[in-house]
Amino acid sequence: MTIVNLEPRAKKTKSRKNKAVADEKSPLIPKTLEADSSGFDDFNGASFSGAVFNLSTTIIGAGIMGLPACVKKLGMIPGLLSIILIALLTEKSIGFMIRISRAGNLSSYATLVGDTFGKFGKALVQICVIVNNIGMLIIYMIIIGDVISGTSSGGVHHSGLLEGWFGVYWWTGRTFVLLVITLSVFAPLSCFKRIDSLRYTSALSFGLAVVFLVIAVGISIFKIVIGGIGMPRLFPIITDVSSVFELFTVTPVVVTAYLCHFNVHPIDNELEDSSQIRGVVRASLALCASVYLLTSFFGFLLFGEGTLDDVLANFDTDLGIPFGSVLNDAVRATYAAHLMLVFPVVFYAVRINLDGLLFPSSRPLVLDNVRFAMITVALIVISFWGANFIPSIWDIFQFTGATAAACLAFIFPAAIILKDRYNIATNRDKILSVFMIVLAVFANVVAIYSDALALIKTSLSSMGVIS
Repeated sequence: MTIVNLEPRAKKTKSRKNKAVADEKSPLIPKTLEADSSGFDDFNGASFSGAVFNLSTTIIGAGIMGLPACVKKLGMIPGLLSIILIALLTEKSIGFMIRISRAGNLSSYATLVGDTFGKFGKALVQICVIVNNIGMLIIYMIIIGDVISGTSSGGVHHSGLLEGWFGVYWWTGRTFVLLVITLSVFAPLSCFKRIDSLRYTSALSFGLAVVFLVIAVGISIFKIVIGGIGMPRLFPIITDVSSVFELFTVTPVVVTAYLCHFNVHPIDNELEDSSQIRGVVRASLALCASVYLLTSFFGFLLFGEGTLDDVLANFDTDLGIPFGSVLNDAVRATYAAHLMLVFPVVFYAVRINLDGLLFPSSRPLVLDNVRFAMITVALIVISFWGANFIPSIWDIFQFTGATAAACLAFIFPAAIILKDRYNIATNRDKILSVFMIVLAVFANVVAIYSDALALIKTSLSSMGVIS
């Protein structure tokens, strides 16, 4: 009995620890470390559930709050179908990454692209991860600040939790609140050197997102029963050619909502059984797609044409139900807490890629405590500064999603398959890759054009040039 029980375990451990590292200078935690190096000698590999929670938490960030607005723009049916389509394309693009990585024994996204397109390709991936993830970190801080301290974006003031409970004081202001959260939550959780160390906070984070969803669904169902909700619009409003182009502005938001590619390799590298990574990806995408669909459906159903770009801001209005204000506070507090725990998972990827870009020839980051601390502090300071000077969540999602996120999610994986250095891609893979690139480029060019045009019109209108 003892032999039978021990053999599978030994096999799994061997599978993980003997995985080759193609580039010793890649910005990843080494597969094996000496016992006296950093204290990782007792680490036997991450579990399947821990990996699912970490990847799911990477996916479900602030993007979920923009999806009801996407459904409002597209209409209920096309909006929900677009969420499903992007989920399927995301699963395929990650599958491309895993297959090529296995063929070339590649251990990071940067080395994967670098293996195909050289040093320039590797640096480009690192830059995209840095730009996209810093934007995401700033967005998380902005939302948390909006929820706790309030916001006046769009000319309408939405009260924060502390302002509603205690009134307006210096200690309920955005800057002070974000400073306290940064020092007490973000900084400690960002100091972990393994992503698997965040598995428990990731599980709690996903649970908080589900709690938020349950409350939102419950409110919607109650209002349906009492007749407080009308029939939602099923299809988009199209009046001219420009209104058709405007529909594509939702693409960057949906793409960003599923972006998790930068954490696939770190999670895979730490898995006890690396053959489980495909199951981890599929389970995570299935969980997140379910949450996205329910949130988008009931969010648009509940607020209708009044759905804001950040639907969380809708939860400070009179819902017209008993204990409405209590439920509003519960929804906002729950999701703010969720984002606080998403922050370190996204932070992990930007730190290792920034280190790989700035110090490509240095020893692994986890073995250099000074460099690790300097990069960590610098990134936290940048995120804090950005959160106090960039007020519009929608603009950030549209522009970062239209550039870096589209490249990371679809363009890079598809380009690798088309290059097919290891001759493992099928004709179907290449056709799908072409579709991914065309869709990403066309949709995002249109989105950037529409967003820029809208900003110009808004600016001219505010100056009185146009009415």
